[in-house]
Amino acid sequence: MNTRITPDHLGRAAVVYVRQSTMAQVTGNLESQRRQYDLAGAAETAGFASVTVIDDDLGRSGSGSMERPGFERFVALVCSGNVGAVYCIEASRLARNGRDWHHLIDLCALVGTLVIDPDGAYDPRLVNDRLLLGLKGTMSEYELSLMRQRGIAARDSKAGRGEFRFMLPPGFCWSEAGKIEIDPDEHVSETIRLVFAKFRELGSARQVFLWLRSADIKMPVVLRNVEI
Repeated sequence: MNTRITPDHLGRAAVVYVRQSTMAQVTGNLESQRRQYDLAGAAETAGFASVTVIDDDLGRSGSGSMERPGFERFVALVCSGNVGAVYCIEASRLARNGRDWHHLIDLCALVGTLVIDPDGAYDPRLVNDRLLLGLKGTMSEYELSLMRQRGIAARDSKAGRGEFRFMLPPGFCWSEAGKIEIDPDEHVSETIRLVFAKFRELGSARQVFLWLRSADIKMPVVLRNVEI
């Protein structure tokens, strides 16, 4: 057993916080999910009195720009003083911004809760452990910023070559030559033309909406650049 984990910690609960940033990761990156859920087994093996898994934030970014009800519930459990350890596979799963990360570390130090990842167990009340946790949080935040910069640079580079593709509104599509053209589906194109014609006639988006609903006309929508 890790010497950081004491009988006092084991007498309380362990919390496993599971998060992935996007729904694409939730459906496509199953290995990350599996690793995070497996932490519950590690907590049980360590001998904690109970293990709680919080996975309400699957598909939610940890950058701080999106509400995370799971994280709020997680923080409330830590504040109760009934949590002996927090399990995560890396700092970025708990938070991608320094504000949330350091706030969590402060709370863990206040109630004597450990932070445990595959590299070891950390006690935020100890100076060296707090330093390491601070570095992990800083690296996680920097990693997010770096990925964002790379994405923007790649997008601008594609745009400079005229190869950048983005989601088009209903009624338009990308041709094989990479040009924007009217959707060849006559039902789609005629419906879009009808909307604009009605707007010119009625002069109000609300009136157009009410007319479309009364006429039971289904509007084409774009889902992942596929019109349905």
